[in-house]
Amino acid sequence: MPTALIADDEPLLLEEIGSQLGMLWPELEIICRARHGAEALAALNREQPDYAFLDIRMPGLTGLDVAKNAPAHTRIVFVTAYDAYALAAFDAAAVDYLLKPLEPGRLAACIAKLQRNSTSQPNWQTALQQAEQPATGKTLDWLTVGLADTTRLVAIDEVIYFEASDKYTEVVTLHERHLMRTSLKTLLPQLPAGRFAQIHRSVIVSLPAVDRIERDLLGRLRLYLRVRDEAFVISRSYAGQFKQM
Repeated sequence: MPTALIADDEPLLLEEIGSQLGMLWPELEIICRARHGAEALAALNREQPDYAFLDIRMPGLTGLDVAKNAPAHTRIVFVTAYDAYALAAFDAAAVDYLLKPLEPGRLAACIAKLQRNSTSQPNWQTALQQAEQPATGKTLDWLTVGLADTTRLVAIDEVIYFEASDKYTEVVTLHERHLMRTSLKTLLPQLPAGRFAQIHRSVIVSLPAVDRIERDLLGRLRLYLRVRDEAFVISRSYAGQFKQM
């Protein structure tokens, strides 16, 4: 049974996090609830949990201080009301960064990520450097997304589709939409082979996210997604890859 620590200096928020985790991940055993940084760090080293959900602004040691001194195997998720700490969170090797008030859909996506990658942890510095460099023939595992001073990492296998928009590319996951500056032309060669397909000059979709493709009365192919309401017309230039359908 996986174990976790949660830490927040506000009792009501501490209980809310515990309650939502209990509903969305009933197998997770919450073995400690800490009210400040020093208590959280002591419990982490004593209990050695698999996961830690940490507030950032806490009395004494901050959540960032706690994360940097936590056991190496403990995977860190920050839960905070302040998005200004995102880069610092990545430097502390956080797996995810959740903003308060917690949205169940966003927490569910985080839990799915933790369960899917339970034996691996991203190297954030390497991922950031990889995403900032031009295509080198190496497949991307993570994308840097965001604007201004807020940056996040999104796992490739969370992406449902990419859509070009003005100077940016929109990265769409189950519950969120992000922006990145990489063009579709640069991005496509770096995506996992056989997992993504370009269906329009401005759209790339994840094939596992496709529900069906239908031909309308005008002979155009229309693609429908499994988990989102959007549908796309496949342009003639890219329709050949779907001839068998």
